[in-house]
Amino acid sequence: MKSIAISGSPRENVGKRDAKELRYQGLVPAVLYGGPTQSHFAVSAADLRTVVYTPVVHFIDLEIAGVKSQAIIKDIQFHPLTEQIIHVDFLLLDEKKPITIEIPVKLTGTSPGVKVGGKLVQKLRKLRIKALPKDHLDAIEVSIEALEVGKSVKVAEIKLANLTITNAQEDTIVSVTTSRALRQAEQEAASGKK
Repeated sequence: MKSIAISGSPRENVGKRDAKELRYQGLVPAVLYGGPTQSHFAVSAADLRTVVYTPVVHFIDLEIAGVKSQAIIKDIQFHPLTEQIIHVDFLLLDEKKPITIEIPVKLTGTSPGVKVGGKLVQKLRKLRIKALPKDHLDAIEVSIEALEVGKSVKVAEIKLANLTITNAQEDTIVSVTTSRALRQAEQEAASGKK
């Protein structure tokens, strides 16, 4: 999985007033959980944009006051009106503990059902995956080569080594439905035969 380096500076004071002051300076208050102690720090809002506003999932190489650690973003809080990032929670990665991350689904191939006029409907764009950090993937590839009209690919059909999908097994990832034009053509063909 890809990694992005972000550096932060430790926060001496924790509270509303100090957090507000940091935001005026273009920084975002953050907390790193998962270690022996929580560490409060501030990161640049510009550095976070490359991680937050993308569908790709990244591990983050944090450097806080010279101490390097690898983490993931666990939670982000946005301002309700301006949509600016106001707080970020990071989770420290442990190579021996499995973590759950939402990984994007990438469809591969061309569906024969779409070629004859069906409509491709992707219901799940991300899947929750539980695995050790070293086993996580950048994306989960789902082949739609055998997808005819009226058929679908469910979560239970996806088999990945060393990974556990925590979504409901009966959830549909992608399906090919009958489009309005195809339905109308079938009705015209059926009425023409009578």
